[in-house]
Amino acid sequence: MSVTTGGDMPYRAPRLFIGGAWRAGSAETRNPVINPATEAVLDELTHASPRDLDDALAAVARGFKVWRATPAAARQRVLLQGVQNLRAQREAIARLLTLEQGKPLAQARMEVDTAADMVQWYAEQARRVYGRILPAPQPGADYEVRKEPVGPCLLMSPWNVPVILAARKLGGALAAGCSCILKPPEETPASVAKMVECFIEAGAPDGVINLVFGVPQRVSSHLIASDVIRKISFTGSVAVGQGLAGLAAPGLKRLTLELGGHSPVIVFDDADVDAVARQLVVAKFRNAGQLCHAPTRFFVQKGAYARFVDTFAAAASQLRVGDGMAEGTDMGPLANGRRLSAIRELVAATRADGTVVTGGERVGDTGYFHQPTVFADVSPDAKAMRDEPFGPVALIRAFDTPAQAIELANATRYGLGSYVFTDSARLQRQMITELEVGSVAINSTVVTVAEAPFGGVRDSGYGYESGEEGLDSYLHTKFVNRNHSA
Repeated sequence: MSVTTGGDMPYRAPRLFIGGAWRAGSAETRNPVINPATEAVLDELTHASPRDLDDALAAVARGFKVWRATPAAARQRVLLQGVQNLRAQREAIARLLTLEQGKPLAQARMEVDTAADMVQWYAEQARRVYGRILPAPQPGADYEVRKEPVGPCLLMSPWNVPVILAARKLGGALAAGCSCILKPPEETPASVAKMVECFIEAGAPDGVINLVFGVPQRVSSHLIASDVIRKISFTGSVAVGQGLAGLAAPGLKRLTLELGGHSPVIVFDDADVDAVARQLVVAKFRNAGQLCHAPTRFFVQKGAYARFVDTFAAAASQLRVGDGMAEGTDMGPLANGRRLSAIRELVAATRADGTVVTGGERVGDTGYFHQPTVFADVSPDAKAMRDEPFGPVALIRAFDTPAQAIELANATRYGLGSYVFTDSARLQRQMITELEVGSVAINSTVVTVAEAPFGGVRDSGYGYESGEEGLDSYLHTKFVNRNHSA
């Protein structure tokens, strides 16, 4: 193998992990893992066969019996040791992530740090899963509400921030006492597998964590059809989320869906326009814009519009696009050829509905690189204003009144994150109240943290990751009426 992680070890696609043992997938299908910066094949990933998946189901059922009976303090120790292992493996995981996904190495390191922070929060909450005692209306009786793990879980994460999203699901499930089958993205398998290894080595019992790869539709349909799986958590596209909801419906299985976004940004005249524009360029083009909560539709009040467009476009044009492994790279390639094709088609279609201020072209002819692209004066009827770009494309439009900004911001089926920049308390309150989204950041570009719930409305899905609400999604509530006088 000629491709290395930048250290002494060559890149190797991971195997499946089932019932406490690593093994090659036995399906006939397999896929190449491609470096998006060079288009070189890193290795070939083997897939799980139906027999492998049945073995995973049997293992996760056994693992649940063990893990649910494990005291919360012991579960916490395993998770905290896993976090310690994860921090120790930061550089190795980050290099795998950059090779597979393309993001700059500095951003990959930050992803590992964030993943560790999220699991640590869940670990700290593992001993705080409280029930309660209620006063009974009759003598000699106690009413009790208990919280118990919901059961074996299927956790499915995407390729854009694979370590964070897999770790967040894993942390919630394990803290609650659930076992799991984790299906990471086949495009970025090794970074997630290395993260999982940290928790296996921390002492997770056999069967508590299982790792499988395969053709996504085949894997999900096979596993969700089993009575063993009681909860599904998925992050990904709206279309796939809708399909999973249909698969989960016959078994009435609990489902958390964190789907797409088309996040609006509202900048009022009183904002520090230059500082806000530069801050938003960093947020928009991080991970080449491939984030569900990336700021995308920029609505700027007319008094600040021209200056915002100039400052934003100038900062975007100065971003250094290149291989994520190269020092000084600000934006890496898109993660795969599908995304590059989709962005090129979107840019071509949007030229008729807006003005290209900077960018608009592919970079080079090797690797999936595209220029940071900024459109101004974009028509509200443009396809790009309705459909999530999921790439390095920013869409800017002016507005007059707060009511017009709200109307523009809410004019999609998505409702995940949003960003507002103003020092007016009255405007802040109005935006918080009237924006139809799951998260609102005021004078900030942060809409998701470990301590708070993250989720959306409408086509952005339902249910929550992170925070108390994220942990509760892995718990079943049981009412107990204990009569002592019978």
